[in-house]
Amino acid sequence: MATKKLKNKIIVAMSGGVDSSVAAALLEKAGYDVIGVFIKFWFSDKENENKCCSSESEKRARKVAKILNIPFYVFNFKKEFKRRIVDKFLKGYKKGITPNPCVVCNKEIKFGLLLEKTLALGVDYVATGHYAKIKKRFVNLQQIRNSLISAKDKNKDQSYFLWKLGQSQLKHILFPVGNYTRTEVEKMAKKFKLPFSNVQKSMEICFVQTTINDFLKKYLKPRPGKIIDTAGKTIGQHQGSHFYTIGQRKGIGLAGGPYYVLGKNLKKNLLIITKNERDLLKRELICKNVNWISGKVPKLPQKVKVKIRYRHEPAEAIIRKLQATSYKLQFKTPQRAITPGQSAVFYRGEELLGGGIIC
Repeated sequence: MATKKLKNKIIVAMSGGVDSSVAAALLEKAGYDVIGVFIKFWFSDKENENKCCSSESEKRARKVAKILNIPFYVFNFKKEFKRRIVDKFLKGYKKGITPNPCVVCNKEIKFGLLLEKTLALGVDYVATGHYAKIKKRFVNLQQIRNSLISAKDKNKDQSYFLWKLGQSQLKHILFPVGNYTRTEVEKMAKKFKLPFSNVQKSMEICFVQTTINDFLKKYLKPRPGKIIDTAGKTIGQHQGSHFYTIGQRKGIGLAGGPYYVLGKNLKKNLLIITKNERDLLKRELICKNVNWISGKVPKLPQKVKVKIRYRHEPAEAIIRKLQATSYKLQFKTPQRAITPGQSAVFYRGEELLGGGIIC
């Protein structure tokens, strides 16, 4: 890395965690003009702070900025986060789907609102501690295409959550830790003398303090209905189908299980369950609101590897176009618990091609 001062100004979204702190340190040591920014997100009450922006997290981020001798600011995005992320999350569950708020947050907040403010301030780039990589390719002498690539550390790779991004954002984004493993990042934190004696691991949904069900029950009203089996026989009652997700086993409240949530009939307010886990296996899905990272629809149909949830092993599938923004995926082998509202993300090798919302 260069040792002389470079011209580029970079805002680093510093959460107070190891990854974003090391990202800031790497850029500062490379000679960039680094500015640390801590973002305040919404949380439900003072006793239960958002895990991504707690007062302790802010203290750590501020301490890191002081060690690195970089400016540090706090941006308050509470209202925008509540409206764009939390309200949409609740609205999705109310409709009976299972949304992924982290995907929306990356598009709307971290690489939406923060990037807008960054560029308005005359700063060149936003950097984060995401485990992902961006590769620049020359389309011609005048045009560069930015490809989104999975991280070196496959266990920590977070490219799945970034499928909504496009060329206009990627050209202003840096992922400094994408070329390192988590172990290497932890070693660098010690080398840079950053205050992480107990390294914090990644967390679940940041604004959910206990369980998703507990959170949903605070904001969504019960809507009792029948629980039926695959033969249509009533075998119990639920308090609201929006409190359940496809493939769920725990919390159904029926004796003689295990039972699995197989589906929902929203019009009749029915929760459909099964004892046979094989019923959860499906060979195809339809996804909508598809975004292609390149900005162009590739030649279809074609073979891709698909992740239908973050920790899902990529599965081989053929993707075909149905309508303007909807596509059908046919898997080589059946996949378990394909869940409406979740993201189906398409890869070709290590490159993330795009993704869509499962219908």
